[in-house]
Amino acid sequence: MKLTVRSSTISEGEWDQFILAESPWAFFQSFAWGETQLLEKVAVARWEFLLDDRKIAQAQTILVKAKRGTFLHVRHGPVVNRELVNDNLLWRQILEFLAAEAKKENAWFCRIGPLLANTQETQRLFANLGVRPAPIHAMDAEYTWVLRLNEAEETILANMRKTTRYLIRQAEKQGVVVKASHQIEDFLRLYNQTAKRQRFVPHRGIEAEFAVFSKRGQAELLVASHSGQQLAAAVILYFGKQAIYHHGASIVSKISASYLLQWHAIKEAKKRGLEWYNFWGIAPEDKLEHPWQGITLFKKGFGGELRSFVHAHDLPVSPLYPVSATIEAVRKRLKHY
Repeated sequence: MKLTVRSSTISEGEWDQFILAESPWAFFQSFAWGETQLLEKVAVARWEFLLDDRKIAQAQTILVKAKRGTFLHVRHGPVVNRELVNDNLLWRQILEFLAAEAKKENAWFCRIGPLLANTQETQRLFANLGVRPAPIHAMDAEYTWVLRLNEAEETILANMRKTTRYLIRQAEKQGVVVKASHQIEDFLRLYNQTAKRQRFVPHRGIEAEFAVFSKRGQAELLVASHSGQQLAAAVILYFGKQAIYHHGASIVSKISASYLLQWHAIKEAKKRGLEWYNFWGIAPEDKLEHPWQGITLFKKGFGGELRSFVHAHDLPVSPLYPVSATIEAVRKRLKHY
């Protein structure tokens, strides 16, 4: 098996078609996400891997230049044909190519995060490839909570935690109003307050993300208000058959606006004919001090199920890799991830 690799020049539709056919959860491999990174002045490359002129894999890479070191990041990828996803030789050739690209960029390592089911078979595959588990917490929705949308609204409500259902109805009685907005500034104002209150580093690029996905009809900003005051907001992104609760923000209030906001987002996803509502990442059950415990309880209250994907792995290409790995491991421990 000898691979041919080419820099991709295919259309957005063709690129996403392969992603959705082989790894439909792989949001960060979407063409639009790459365009978001380009808007943020991040170096992006798209690669196609072919065997006898048949495409069997794709990879969208970004070059991350951080204080802890430069690395080539393949978030939610590479995406490999389902029939070949456990082929050791194929993966070795893909990794060999990515390692060479990382070296060209003077990167310290290449980080991959394909959304493969976290099974023993997948873990054995990666153990045999010579890559090592990334010294970071389960980010990029490796451990995520999703809700099937094939049931009637009444059934979805009935399957929610009793408290969640009560707070949704209470917000309706209190007169909370949820509306779509095109003013990303509304969200950012609440988001910055949330970040300060919960002591986390705000995500960069939300404004660019919203601009890129809105242009494609793949984003919606929902804002929940009471008596004219904005209490909560959420950025919902659409990719394939899923709606993704990608960013949320709120202020401290006795009014349960966030619950009604999520219920509106779920109903909108159903109206669009989507199959899944993706609440995004949650805390692992065995991590009782994890900083996401509160938001995890909130998300699980709406009903749903867990999706667990294999953890991201690193392929070191520089003797400087241990420096970056040590910094990330210490951060993880200090933040109780």
